[in-house]
Amino acid sequence: MTLQLRRHQFADEDTLVMAIVNRTPDSFYDQGATWAEDKAFERVATVVGQGAEIVDIGGIKAAPGVEIDAAEEKSRVVDFVARVREAFPQVVISVDTWRAEVGDAVCRAGADVLNDAWGGADPELVDVAAAHDAAIICTHTGGVTPRTRPYRLEYDDVVRAAIDDTLAYAQRALDAGVKREAIVIDPAHDFGKNTFHSLEITRRLDEMVATGYPVLVSVSNKDFVGESLDRPVGERLIGTLAATTACALAGARIYRVHEVVETRMTVDMANTIAGRRLPALAIRGLQ
Repeated sequence: MTLQLRRHQFADEDTLVMAIVNRTPDSFYDQGATWAEDKAFERVATVVGQGAEIVDIGGIKAAPGVEIDAAEEKSRVVDFVARVREAFPQVVISVDTWRAEVGDAVCRAGADVLNDAWGGADPELVDVAAAHDAAIICTHTGGVTPRTRPYRLEYDDVVRAAIDDTLAYAQRALDAGVKREAIVIDPAHDFGKNTFHSLEITRRLDEMVATGYPVLVSVSNKDFVGESLDRPVGERLIGTLAATTACALAGARIYRVHEVVETRMTVDMANTIAGRRLPALAIRGLQ
């Protein structure tokens, strides 16, 4: 399905890399490396130069930690979004927030996408997306409270639950006035899930793709990768790329990642194997 990410359009066959930019001092992955605004801006410039079509800016880490209210979250992301919008008019700007108040402010500053990692915890976020003609990412979290870790969640069928919940969220967005082509669904690996749940989601991702909505995956350096291979955060790249390959073969459209170049090559190779993409060069045995 053609994607409409506010002012940006992408064809059916396009796969997109979404680079993570943390405006936080305590991210699990970079431990505050882009907390300072200029460092975060350098990160944006780097990933855009590497070919990322989307930057995903977040002002609160997902894990439990110091309470961050809406005012503090806005102070971390709103002016920064405006700065990125001015410097990189061609890039899609996504903001990782579940709060409607923050979503409204960042859309006014130039954001194109609201990436709600917490499954509609604030029901008014869809109204904000509709009001600004912005795109929205609808995730499955099993109903957990924002910034809490899952504990012994059980599903009769985690994939069925992910499909049903994201489609219900998508319908709420449609009812609010968000365009269908501006809605993306995300099974949300690790969120509201244990490692076995995330592995099942990965194996059966084609069932989410079959809904017709573009599917985003965020597997980069996640705990399910670390637990599968018994590797700490800094040693999960190979496992991440293996999971990315599985998602690409299943037909995922957007990849939220820390490593842009490695992800792009992995996705392109997987899609070339799948026959969705031609080789960049094909002369062997022909000349």
